[in-house]
Amino acid sequence: MSTANCSFSAAMNRSPPSVPKTYDPKDALDDVPGIHWALHEFLHSRMLEAEEYCHRIDPKKERLYFATGYGLIQCVKGLMSFEDKDLLSAINHTRHGNSIASAHRKPAPSLAGRIAGYIVPGLSNSGTELVAQMTPVERHAELVYAESLYEKSLLGIVYSGDWLAFVKEVLNMRTTISIYRQLGKYLEFADAAYAATHANDDASDGSFEDPSIDIHFRSGVYLGVGLSHLVLSLMPGRLLTIVELFGYRGDRMEGLRMLNRAGGWGAHGERSVISQESEGVRRAICDMTLLMFHLVLSSYTFEGIDVNMARRIVEWNLERFPNGVFFLFGAGRLALVCSQPQRALEYYACAAQAQSQYRNMHHISWWESAIANLALWNVDASRDWWNRLSDEATWSKAIYAYGEAACLATVGDHAGAAKLMEKVSGLRQRIAGKSIPLEKFAARKARKYLTQKNRLILPALELTYVFSAIDHAPRQIVLECMIPHVHQALEELGLLQMNGVNGDVNLNGANNKKVEKNNRKVKSKVEGREGYWDDLCLTRFLEGVCWRFVAYPHPDAELDEGEKVSVSVEVAQHASKTAFEEVFQNGHKIELDHYIVYYAHFEYGRLLARSDDKEGAKAQFDMVLSGKPLEANAAGRKGKYSLENVLHVRTHAALDALGQNRPL
Repeated sequence: MSTANCSFSAAMNRSPPSVPKTYDPKDALDDVPGIHWALHEFLHSRMLEAEEYCHRIDPKKERLYFATGYGLIQCVKGLMSFEDKDLLSAINHTRHGNSIASAHRKPAPSLAGRIAGYIVPGLSNSGTELVAQMTPVERHAELVYAESLYEKSLLGIVYSGDWLAFVKEVLNMRTTISIYRQLGKYLEFADAAYAATHANDDASDGSFEDPSIDIHFRSGVYLGVGLSHLVLSLMPGRLLTIVELFGYRGDRMEGLRMLNRAGGWGAHGERSVISQESEGVRRAICDMTLLMFHLVLSSYTFEGIDVNMARRIVEWNLERFPNGVFFLFGAGRLALVCSQPQRALEYYACAAQAQSQYRNMHHISWWESAIANLALWNVDASRDWWNRLSDEATWSKAIYAYGEAACLATVGDHAGAAKLMEKVSGLRQRIAGKSIPLEKFAARKARKYLTQKNRLILPALELTYVFSAIDHAPRQIVLECMIPHVHQALEELGLLQMNGVNGDVNLNGANNKKVEKNNRKVKSKVEGREGYWDDLCLTRFLEGVCWRFVAYPHPDAELDEGEKVSVSVEVAQHASKTAFEEVFQNGHKIELDHYIVYYAHFEYGRLLARSDDKEGAKAQFDMVLSGKPLEANAAGRKGKYSLENVLHVRTHAALDALGQNRPL
C-alpha cells in the first residue's frame, strides 16, 4: 500500500435519494436507500451531515431504519467519548430504536398456535418456519431488533456499575444471538431450497442464493451471525464453558466466512466481487469488523488472522472513502502491524485531518500515535500524545497519565513524572464493578514509582512491550535505540556486559578487569535497595524480548530491502535465551512484579517456536497455563499477577498457532 497522503476527494454523489415524506410501516423498506446514503456520508467523515439528515427525515423517530440508524450514530458517539451523559443518551436512543423495531416485528404466535405446531410440524410457528411466514418488513424488523438490542447491551455493559446490571445485559446478548442464529438458519434453508430447484443452472461462484431475499437483509444476517461466532470464539475457556451450557458455540472460521460474504471477499487474493451498486447496507460494517479482527485482535490471537486480507479490504475501502476516518485508522493499524510505524503515523495524521466534527475520533489517532512513537523510540513525541489525551480524552485517564509519566521518567524529568504518578490510582474506572486490567497495571507501577522515591527501571520500554510495540518496531530501532537503553539500565544495576554484541561492549584483558571491578562496586551499592531483583528481572526480560525480535522479526513485518543488521540470527537468539534464563534463575527473588516470570516463559516459548523447537515451546506455554506458581516467592503475591488474563488468552492462541505450524 502506498504511503499515506491527505489529498482527499469526493467519491460519490452528495445528493440524497428520494425518501417518502409520509411513513407507512408496511413500506418501511423504502427507507433503506436513504439510510444507506446516510451511512456513506458517515463513512466519508461527514458525520454531522449524516446525523442531521436522519433527524430531518425522521424527526419523530418512528421509522424503522431511521430511528435505529440514528441510535447507531449515538452509540458510536457514546463509545467515542465514554462520558456518562453520552452513554446514557445513546442507551436511550438505542432503547427507543429497539421499541420501534419491536413494533414492526411479526406478532408472537398464540398459545394455541404453538401447541398446534408441536402436534403437526407443518403448522409450526417457530424457527425457520416462523421466519419464512414473515413479510420482508417483518424479517428486517427482526434483524433490526437484534441489532439495536446488541447496541443497547454493549452500551449497558460499558456503563453498568455492578454485576447485576452486567448480567442483565449479557442475557440480552443471549437473545440477540438466538435471533441471529434463527435468521441465519432461515437463510441457509431458503438458499438450499433454491439450489435444489436450480441444480442444472450455472452458478459461477459455486453457490446459489435465493434472489427473493434482498441483499440488505443478507448483509445484516452475515454481520450478525458472523459477529456472534467471532465473539464467542474469542471468549476465555471458563466463560465459554458456561455459554456452551446454553447451546451456543463459536466457530471462528464460520464467523469470518459470513463476514467475508457481505463483501464477496474470496480466499484466493481476488478483489471484492460485490460492487458498490449491488452491496448490502451493512457491508461496510462487516468490512470494519474484519479489520478490527485482523489488525487489532491479532495481538491476542492467531487463528484466522489474515493480514493480506486486511490489506485488500483497506485498499478497496480507501479508494471508495479516501477521507474515511475509520479506514484511515485501518490503514494506520495495518502499517503498524507490518512494522512500519512511521507510515502508520502518516495515516493517523490523515485521519485526524479528515474530519473535525467528532473531536473524540481524533483521540483514536492520538492513542495510536503514542504507541507508534514508542515503536520508533521517540519517547518525547509519545509523551506529547499522552499529554494531549490527558487534556481531552476520557476513555482511560489513568493510562494517559501513566503513559506520560513513564515517558517523563525515561527522559529524566522525575519531578513531572511524580506529579502524574500521584494521580494515576484516583483516575481509574470500573466496568460492571470490575477494574480494567491495564489501568490496574498502571496503578501498581505508579505506586511502585512513588514508594521507591521516584524510581522505576525502563518504564517507557516496559509500556512499549505491554502495547506490543516492540513486536512491531523496525529492527534498526530495536538494535540502535532500545537495546542500548536496556544496557544503560544493566550498567546502573552493576551488570554491564563484558562480551556484548552489536559493538556496545566487547572488552578483554585489563579492560575486562576494570569492568568487573566497576560492576562489583555498583552492584554492592544497589543490590540491597528496594526492588533490585524486580529491576534486574524486568531489565533482563526486556533485553530478551528485544533480542528475540532482532533474531526473528514479527511474521507480518515488511522488512526494508536495504536494512543491514550487524548481528547474526544465532548471536541474537543466544542473547535472548541467556537473558530469559537469568529471569528464571532470579524470579524467586521478585518482590512485586511477579508477572515478569510468567511473561518470560511465554516469550521464551515464542523464541523456541521460531527456533523450530516445538516441544520446548509447548512446554513453556503449558507452564504458563498450568495454574502453578512459576516463581518460588508466589506466597508474597496477592491475588492475580498483572495482566494475567491477557497472557492466558495469548498463550492459548500461541498453542493453537503452534499446532497449525503458524509462525509466532
